[in-house]
Amino acid sequence: MGKKQAGTGPLSRRPDNSAFKQQRLPAWSPSLTPQTVLPTFYILSLVCLLLGIWLLITVEYTYELKVDYTDAGTCEQCFNLRKHAIDSSTPCKCTVSFHVPKTFPRVSFQHDVVRLSARCLPQGDVFFYYGLRNFHQNLRRYMDSRDDAQMVGRKNNLKAPSSYCAPFDYDANGKPIAPCGAVANSMFNDSLTVMYNPTDGSKIQVPLYRKGIAWYTDKNVKFRNPPTNNTFSLQQAFEGTTRPLYWQRPVYELDDTDSNNNGFINDDLIVWMREAAFPNFKKLYGVLNRAQGPFTEGLPAGNYTLSINYNFPVEPFRGRKELVISMVTWFGGQNYFLPIAYLVTSGLILVTAVVLTTVFVKVGKKGKNMEE
Repeated sequence: MGKKQAGTGPLSRRPDNSAFKQQRLPAWSPSLTPQTVLPTFYILSLVCLLLGIWLLITVEYTYELKVDYTDAGTCEQCFNLRKHAIDSSTPCKCTVSFHVPKTFPRVSFQHDVVRLSARCLPQGDVFFYYGLRNFHQNLRRYMDSRDDAQMVGRKNNLKAPSSYCAPFDYDANGKPIAPCGAVANSMFNDSLTVMYNPTDGSKIQVPLYRKGIAWYTDKNVKFRNPPTNNTFSLQQAFEGTTRPLYWQRPVYELDDTDSNNNGFINDDLIVWMREAAFPNFKKLYGVLNRAQGPFTEGLPAGNYTLSINYNFPVEPFRGRKELVISMVTWFGGQNYFLPIAYLVTSGLILVTAVVLTTVFVKVGKKGKNMEE
């Protein structure tokens, strides 16, 4: 018998003799001539310029105000108290005064040169964030230090936390921690209250929505409380566990005003558990309730006082704390990176187009000017 030819049979690796596999499909190869390339460069430069101007105008009217309260106002004493007493039970309250120069979010373009359509105006809600600087939530060991199975209320994991949570899985007495891990243990726990000070000398508390600030999938899928019923309370469900080392309250008492916002489904806890990608970040604290008093048209301009229950220490990692008041439009918050990137790109493309045009004019279509 003769030898079997190579490349034949059911186990052959030779591709089929088809147009697709043999790369015989028809293709279009553009003709790159000065008449086609140069107009493309100029059009791209114009498009980037228009997009950059449009985004820049949008960002200019997306107001944002930052109030650093780390050691400002009367908070210096609290800052010193929390330098080394991370788990201190001694309460410390302080205040910081600040000024809002213009109303959030209603904007008047009556005297502006640039007129925008109503669809482009930032008419959204006013968001209140707490911001941290130099806090690295993106460290791999820190991000792994959590037990997602415990956070969905599984009984087996509630009292037997994952080894990934170590050394924040059990306390000194061997009691399981709920929620376990470094992420939950370092949860931001300052309480912020903003007071509006009108010119008549009165004080009005700025009303905030403190619920509904977490992602829907986080609130309804990733975080669940242990099963309870009319005769079995949430506190009983967490019996046999203890609070994280640096917490002032157990997880079933995080919110003393709303019993439905306790346990693993607490909005503040859920927001904190979604780690930030950069060391300087902000996380949502509340949304302005525009249905009350002078806040129906937004956050009015004027003088304000920020009252803080100062608990979260920042001196160990040389960080800073701040309150961030911001508007959110279709473009998001105030961020100049994208409009500046478009404008710089437009300039670079325009310079390239001018250089290519100059070379084409001087050299000529066939390069005759280069001949001696």
